[in-house]
Amino acid sequence: MKLILIPPDTKMESNGQGTSFDISASATRTFLCLLTVSDQLEQESLDVSIYGSADGTTWTPKPLLKLPQQFYRGHTKMVLDLSLRAEIKFIRASWELNRWGRGAPLPMFVAGLELTEVPAMSRQTPGKSVSVGAR
Repeated sequence: MKLILIPPDTKMESNGQGTSFDISASATRTFLCLLTVSDQLEQESLDVSIYGSADGTTWTPKPLLKLPQQFYRGHTKMVLDLSLRAEIKFIRASWELNRWGRGAPLPMFVAGLELTEVPAMSRQTPGKSVSVGAR
């Protein structure tokens, strides 16, 4: 399962939120989150969070995951593990921009957030051993 919570190269000039996605079909309910910032102005920050919902209408008051605050271009990876949160059926991204200092009065980031489901770990076949290394 692959989800695009914020489409690549989305230009952000104010606080906002993305589209909600139904994750009830996810087998592992664990996702690798990749935030990509491809452009930004100086003296500003971007905060991206992921919220959850049981019904797609009422969202968690606190984020399920808050990615590290961004100031520059680059990639940030984190894991969102909802395996113990069976009540969460929907997720969506939310972002907040902050600007300080001189220059343009409005913040501007160009970013995207992609989630890829982490596959279940394969189990070892009974009766077979794995050699870790010789002493």
